[in-house]
Amino acid sequence: MRSILSGLALLMTVTSFANGAAAAPVHAIAMHGEPALPADFKNFPYVNPNVKKGGKISYGVVGSFDSLNPFILKSMRTTARGMWDPEYGNLVYESLMQRSRDEAFTMYGLLAESVEWDDDRTFIQFNLNPNARWADGQPVTAEDVIFSFELLRDKGRVPFSNRLAKVAKMEKVGDRSVRFTFTEEADRELPLLLGLSPVLPKHAIDVATFEQTSLKPPLGSGPYRVAEVKPGERIVYKRNPDYWAKDLPSKVGQDNYDEISVEYFLQENSLFEAFKKGEIDVYPEGSATKWARGYDFPAVRTGEVVKETFKPKTPSGMLGIVFNTRRPMFDNLKLRQGLALVFDFEWVNKNLFDGAYTRTQSYWQNSTLSFLGAPADDRELGLIGDARERINPAILDGTYRLPVTDASGRDRNVLRVAVSLMREAGFQIKDGKMVNANGAPLAFEIMSQNAGQEKIALAYQRFLAPLGIQASVRTVDDSQYQQRSQSFDYDVIIKSFPSTLSPGVEQVGRWSSQSRDRQGSDNFAGVADKDVDRMINNILQARTTEDFTAAVRAHDRLLVNNSYLVPLYHLDAQWVARHKHIGRPDVLPLYGYQLPTWWDQNAQ
Repeated sequence: MRSILSGLALLMTVTSFANGAAAAPVHAIAMHGEPALPADFKNFPYVNPNVKKGGKISYGVVGSFDSLNPFILKSMRTTARGMWDPEYGNLVYESLMQRSRDEAFTMYGLLAESVEWDDDRTFIQFNLNPNARWADGQPVTAEDVIFSFELLRDKGRVPFSNRLAKVAKMEKVGDRSVRFTFTEEADRELPLLLGLSPVLPKHAIDVATFEQTSLKPPLGSGPYRVAEVKPGERIVYKRNPDYWAKDLPSKVGQDNYDEISVEYFLQENSLFEAFKKGEIDVYPEGSATKWARGYDFPAVRTGEVVKETFKPKTPSGMLGIVFNTRRPMFDNLKLRQGLALVFDFEWVNKNLFDGAYTRTQSYWQNSTLSFLGAPADDRELGLIGDARERINPAILDGTYRLPVTDASGRDRNVLRVAVSLMREAGFQIKDGKMVNANGAPLAFEIMSQNAGQEKIALAYQRFLAPLGIQASVRTVDDSQYQQRSQSFDYDVIIKSFPSTLSPGVEQVGRWSSQSRDRQGSDNFAGVADKDVDRMINNILQARTTEDFTAAVRAHDRLLVNNSYLVPLYHLDAQWVARHKHIGRPDVLPLYGYQLPTWWDQNAQ
């Protein structure tokens, strides 16, 4: 009898769903397609579920910190690492759901044990896990969820402050559920972004002082508590032995240390020396030259330090020398295109990096989302619309590539094309200087953050000089760099734009008109273009994998065509050195190595 009633209940649920109501609760949600893991999964495939927890690890970073609140503008880039951290893990705060790093964009239950939504994604309902607890033992409630979204809307920084912008109604349902009903302007990614949003304890937060930077250890629901703070120098986290989710499938095999410390250094060289001495346990390497030449020290020779290369299956992203189009001189496409051609990648790769790098030609290079080698089909052309008249035909048919120079630093054939483009922009060389129609010289400052960026900026300065272009290079300290970056107070800057297999709302922050004048956004180029806005909207509204791929490729074509930056280079691998007592799983997920899944092999 019970099985018959259960069957009738399931039938009623399916019928309700067909009529536009909620589906049955599910354990996971995916941006496109279905989750890879079933409801009864035991752990993510890239963890060691039998790892022995304990021991400790020391991470190292360059910079400083003045706050433990990662959600406000004042400490946007100066919050202690680990509080809310994509690399080290969210040690103190947690989100409603946990993202799998082995799928493009799929999330599984964390604070929310299940989810309900409809096929049109007009709403989403998060059903909280009844076992979810704050570190003080109090339960995580629906009131906490509602409080968090409202607090971050009113006093938080982007992107958290924008999460409710397209929510028509947020309401408590039953004892432990929260439902978000969306406006007609909402995109299909929004439900997943809500699932990635932090949940904060209503009973432990002073709303009046939330916007102020603070070094007071906060209360979270995560696996660790803040144990020690040495402002600007060191923060130590210790495991919460009563962590509520330690046996949850989405957390099994992670958070494996009893103690995690993050040490801060003023310079990269100091950090590397500390790693060599064993004071820091893991060192992700970003320099091809140092990876090839800088690891001939005793700990490597004895095997105490292990060098490893990982091959993720993700897009290249884009590292580039970015033009601030808020400056009148850079609000000229032909000039930007000409300036981009002057950079001699072949010279840089040969003389500075031992030929280790590949030139980046696309924002999603090395993936099916890239326009490279993929002619725009009818589906994509329909999305591009009239903007196709603006796009280089070679970009439209996928054959476009940046020119390969003779690596001399002064390839005459390439420079001739660059000068021709600058002439179309109204500039010419006169008396050895590149000047505009009024005789004003073309001059700008390149702001760099560290020695590695400075090296690139100085090379670019060298390439520009023969054309009479006056480029000065200024390397500033970390605090000034962050302040000037957030307020867009620069001519040219070097920035990285990481790419994923599921691009979405982050493209709004980087390239849309609405983020152009919003301080703290990632729109470093100052883009305000209706066609770019439309391409981003196409991505956000895509319902099928085919529509999504076409939308991203169209966006990629327009960004490349508009030359907002000088494309630099990328590696097809991740380089990491570690002291041998730090262990790691054998399985590498789609997105590459995951530090929260590593462990201390000396754990007792």
